[in-house]
Amino acid sequence: MDSSPLNRLPEETIHQIFFQLTLRQIAACKCVCKALSSALSSPSFRHLLSTQPTFLSLLALKPSDRHISPFPNLHAFDPALNQWLRFSLSFLPSSSLHPITSSDGLLYLWAALPPLRNSNTALVKNSSQKSLVVCNPLTRQFKILPQLGSAWSRHGSVLAGSGTVFVLTELAILYYSQGNDFKNGDVNSGGVSSNWLKFTSNLPSKPRSPVMVSDFILALCDVGSPWRSQWAIFKTKITDMKKTKQWVRVEKRQWGDIFGILKRPRLVKARNENKVYMVGGLKSSFALQSSCTTILILRLDLESLEWEEVGRMPEEMYRCFMESSKFKVFGGGNKVCFSAKRVGRLVLWEESEDGKAKWRWIDGLSGNGDGVCRGFVFEARLDVVP
Repeated sequence: MDSSPLNRLPEETIHQIFFQLTLRQIAACKCVCKALSSALSSPSFRHLLSTQPTFLSLLALKPSDRHISPFPNLHAFDPALNQWLRFSLSFLPSSSLHPITSSDGLLYLWAALPPLRNSNTALVKNSSQKSLVVCNPLTRQFKILPQLGSAWSRHGSVLAGSGTVFVLTELAILYYSQGNDFKNGDVNSGGVSSNWLKFTSNLPSKPRSPVMVSDFILALCDVGSPWRSQWAIFKTKITDMKKTKQWVRVEKRQWGDIFGILKRPRLVKARNENKVYMVGGLKSSFALQSSCTTILILRLDLESLEWEEVGRMPEEMYRCFMESSKFKVFGGGNKVCFSAKRVGRLVLWEESEDGKAKWRWIDGLSGNGDGVCRGFVFEARLDVVP
């Protein structure tokens, strides 16, 4: 590249040339040489990209807890090109990384940071903690959020959006804003940094598959007995979290037994900000150990509280799931993905802009423990920084 005519062009001209390319092409060009990588990573080029923001909608996989690689990578599937991608995470200051969610082009991970050392270079007792790390794998920039106790990483569900991060458990909610360090936070105990705000929660059980929709958080909770599960949707408004009883049950008398017909329901964020998907196995009867006939995707309008069926897994696909006692659901926007033990591949439901939906297999799945994959939608972007 030293003798390339490209080097004689002004940087602004280079930016205008590469601005005409797709995000996939720009990402590929960044790998050509250090000069292009620097030019296409500059703040001025990121600002130019932000004038017409584009992203790649990918399905990212969470690594198995038992099989975390010493060479950390983010494995993601590109539905548009039907191929698997691998983003190196070696630029992060930890080899023990667990990607968990994403928002606005940024990736969030649990990381075990190296233990602290005192002035005599001796290890500080109990200083090795779990922290949330936010990064952009395309630009290799990152930020470490204030440390949390290990219990939060084991039992908490993480949600992120618009510069805010939430860690939810049955008893409490942690809140962090990247634009505000909360120097006067009201809690600094139990391993929780004063940079996090802590609110008491009043959920009846551990929140399952929480999602952030507009300015609300929704979650499924089991309100049944030890012998029989009974699921219900609860929601809280983010701005009302300081209230003592911030969670309210979402229900409508006309729903009838809609939660009784679904086995192992999960919530998935929809493309429309006023809607949410609920996914589960369609039971053949109301019997306690009733078998399922297929997997159903329902969509709830949060304004009218009306349900509609938008997807039903084809019979030939569901046969592969019938023998598995455990299946996982993840996705967001217009995509819902399914995995199960011993299936060895994923099923993808995808809805197009005109409302038409299709089902297909995703092959090429690498070894992942028991074969049950967990994941999330990652909208990769080049114009955002942590």
